[in-house]
Amino acid sequence: MYSSSASLFELLCGLIVLLLLPFPSHASDPDPLQDVCIADLNAPISINGFPCKPASEVTSDDFFTDFSKNPTTFDVFKRAVTLGDVSGFPAVNTQGVSLFRIDLDVGGINPPHTHPRGTEAGIVTRGKVLVGLVTTNNTFFSKVLTPGMVFLIPRALIHFQLNVGKGPATFIPIFNTQNPGVSDSLTTLFDTTPPIPNEVLTKSFRVSDDVINAIRKARASN
Repeated sequence: MYSSSASLFELLCGLIVLLLLPFPSHASDPDPLQDVCIADLNAPISINGFPCKPASEVTSDDFFTDFSKNPTTFDVFKRAVTLGDVSGFPAVNTQGVSLFRIDLDVGGINPPHTHPRGTEAGIVTRGKVLVGLVTTNNTFFSKVLTPGMVFLIPRALIHFQLNVGKGPATFIPIFNTQNPGVSDSLTTLFDTTPPIPNEVLTKSFRVSDDVINAIRKARASN
């Protein structure tokens, strides 16, 4: 019999294949023009990706990264993110794929957000996670997932993940782009530079200045 970890690994591999292979012409990123383009993150110019590291400097370690370590620190949302996009895993440069490890402590949340440049497919590897998404006609879909269960978030739809279990939770989201981008709903509205005028927010939410100022103050304290 297969172990649970082996089964999760096989499911994760299958998920990557299903996400990337059937529709290569519909991928978010352009097709690569070479086998390997390990990102040179220190290059002064970056247009639609990063310049390639010289082939003579490419090593075996460039093709591997480590998602096995449990986090020791969390942000204000009780969330820890291990990067597997081009900034954290330069091997994905020009390859049209990225992945992350998201850890949620007890009660932790990955707050409502969107990825403007990529479709997200993910697998829960630990704990119980409530995954929710909202379509453009304002229909809300959600389900509580346990290890081995998979979710799909269509490109640019607002969604969230909430730890509803009694222990830590972990999931691995995979994208069909090296840089899916992220637009956090709260940050987009309340943390811009310069700030969105209070009048816009009060009229949009139909609340007073005091409410908007209280939200700004609470976010600034974090």
